[in-house]
Amino acid sequence: MNLLTKKPAILVARAIFPETLERLAEHFELETNQDDVIFTPQELAAKLHGKQGLLCTGSGRIDAPLLAQTPSLKMVANMAVGYDNIDLAACTLHQVMASNTPDVLNQTTADFAWALLMATARRITEAEHYLRAGKWDKWSYDAFLGADLHGATLGILGMGRIGQAIARRSIGFEMQVLYHNRSRLSPEQESYANHAQYVSKQELLTRADHLILILPYSASTHHAIGPAELDLMQPTATLVNVARGGIVDDAALIAALRQKKIAAAGLDVFEGEPKLNPDFLTLENVVLTPHIASASAATRRAMANCAADNLIAALTNQQPPNLLNPAVSV
Repeated sequence: MNLLTKKPAILVARAIFPETLERLAEHFELETNQDDVIFTPQELAAKLHGKQGLLCTGSGRIDAPLLAQTPSLKMVANMAVGYDNIDLAACTLHQVMASNTPDVLNQTTADFAWALLMATARRITEAEHYLRAGKWDKWSYDAFLGADLHGATLGILGMGRIGQAIARRSIGFEMQVLYHNRSRLSPEQESYANHAQYVSKQELLTRADHLILILPYSASTHHAIGPAELDLMQPTATLVNVARGGIVDDAALIAALRQKKIAAAGLDVFEGEPKLNPDFLTLENVVLTPHIASASAATRRAMANCAADNLIAALTNQQPPNLLNPAVSV
């Protein structure tokens, strides 16, 4: 092949749908990882030698040390809406475009937040373990008494598109919705989100019967829920995190659950995941899932296609649809 027409080389750093690879192969020379090995930073840097593009997930840390070793790199396409694994300032300094996959997972993540909330409030995981262990031998009036959702107060910390989608689902449960956010929604957005009421973070914590966390992770949101915040919550309250690990101080949450400062928690994300604090496994009043809030077949395919769209645009001299650092020119 003439060098002038040679396809750009990219690395697909994690396993992905075969049809996505077929689409990318129309535009790029691919190095893939269908064995789904998690590369060390050194391995990732080595594999990016000579590559112009990278399709990665949150498991790949894109920072200044890596970028200093990968001068050919022009584009990083993150297959996630969150991008706390990417140092945007470093990417901009090295003239590397970065993108994410927003919006395509909003409704699926909102669905899962409700699944986790209902499992947590109604003690479904705890009850199933009891049944599977062969302990159920009679009906009892006080067996696995949980908390109602209908008519309760739903609190949402982080009221972006996913938070608003979660709030809209509360209409059928006739819930009052309170929220706290960096900025208040417009009156129209509040009305559409089941007439959500903007309150201070302290009021949100003290009034919510059920609290859902769906805010992005950053230095400013690290341990946004810690001992002081948990002390403000009602002893009958539940907490659900479908956002990012690190937003919650996991050790403080474990202590609060053990001491019954709150009734229960539902967690899809953890500090240091895929590792998690083993003390969670000793608790009955917590529902644990392995970061699967966006894991429907249709949505994960949409995320992969969105990441591919960003890569194809960036490396064919077009503006990526979801460019995170527009200061970098195409």
